[in-house]
Amino acid sequence: MQKISTCLWFDGQAVEAAEFYTSTFDNSSMGQVMPGPDGQALTVGFEIEGRQFMGLNGGPAFVFNEAVSLVVNCGSQEEVDRYWDALLAGGEESMCGWLKDRFGLSWQIVPSGMPALLNGPDPAGSRRAIEAMLAMRKLDISALQKAYDGG
Repeated sequence: MQKISTCLWFDGQAVEAAEFYTSTFDNSSMGQVMPGPDGQALTVGFEIEGRQFMGLNGGPAFVFNEAVSLVVNCGSQEEVDRYWDALLAGGEESMCGWLKDRFGLSWQIVPSGMPALLNGPDPAGSRRAIEAMLAMRKLDISALQKAYDGG
């Protein structure tokens, strides 16, 4: 068991969300569902890419906001596209690689090479890459690289 895990608060959709997340990401699995006093699921354990999460059906008192997001580091544009499309289904896109899924949870879908472009050895190239990123919704690796290179 990992020492620190993440608890996500849902309004009756914890099992549905856990099933969605574990079907979206490889190396993921459902865990135990604990019933509450009413017999409905109170909590559900699940794992995504080796990280443990707990979904809690806590009711409508709290909702997700952008102050907390999950970052998905992607090794290719194909991976960016895959996770963007899957997580965006029924959700809402934002800027700079951010989106909210259909449960309201914020995600950042980020190419793993972003730090090299945004903080590279060429300050002007980094500035151009940042400007290009700020105009994007889903991040486009080749367009960011082209901006960095000055093209």
